[in-house]
Amino acid sequence: MTGSSRPASAASDSEAEAAPYRPGYEVAAERILEYVARQGMGPGDRLPTEKDLAAEVDMSRTVVREGVKILSALGRLSVEKGRGIFVAHPRNDLWSDTFSRFLPTDPSRVGELFEFRRFTEAETSGLAATRATPVQLRAIREAAQRSAEAAERDDYESFSRADAEFHQAIGAAAGNAFLSSLVDAIQRLQRQVTVVALADSAPGSLAVAAEQHLAILEAIGAGEQEQAADLMARHIDTTELQVQREIRNRIFAAPAGPDGPDGPDRA
Repeated sequence: MTGSSRPASAASDSEAEAAPYRPGYEVAAERILEYVARQGMGPGDRLPTEKDLAAEVDMSRTVVREGVKILSALGRLSVEKGRGIFVAHPRNDLWSDTFSRFLPTDPSRVGELFEFRRFTEAETSGLAATRATPVQLRAIREAAQRSAEAAERDDYESFSRADAEFHQAIGAAAGNAFLSSLVDAIQRLQRQVTVVALADSAPGSLAVAAEQHLAILEAIGAGEQEQAADLMARHIDTTELQVQREIRNRIFAAPAGPDGPDGPDRA
């Protein structure tokens, strides 16, 4: 997120009042990623010690430690015992620079991600409609059905897993290893947005997303290439609007700074 988008003064009073509480670990992860980008750091570069990093992002060591754990689990940082904290090497070297500098809390970068998603996944959905094997179609159907069942239970964690499997199954059914790899990479970045920017909460309606999954499934199963691509593009557009709205709400939330409940333990 750029410096100009953080201040609460940019928001209206009603936006500030409606903004949800931001957990300290979420803010810490965001600020660490901003620090990495600001310093121009790339894969393999070492970050300051935990103590110095806490001072750089103006948060407690405890909260920074949690933020580092999250970013490590997401593949953005690598913690090596006895050596320190490093910017992780992305799994796909072809996209290493772009992916290593992706900021999941920056609305403009998130917009670029969804633009990339729309371009890639609309294409994979259209190809899947003409190339999916019975086994691949079954995998797409099962993932779509699991997402619908999770939506009925309002079970976000199960829905999130089924959603990722649904998109990855379509990517595999496109019959193009490069496109399938892109979809996998996109899902990893999407997960970063969900964990860091949205605190693992669901933007929008799970039921609407599940209905869109089923519609996409039906188009692919019927071999309707253009319809499958169009429905996927609409699905991603809907998700983007929901995610961007939630990120902007969180931007204007009160920061977990030194005086907040998750502020530094200066003792």
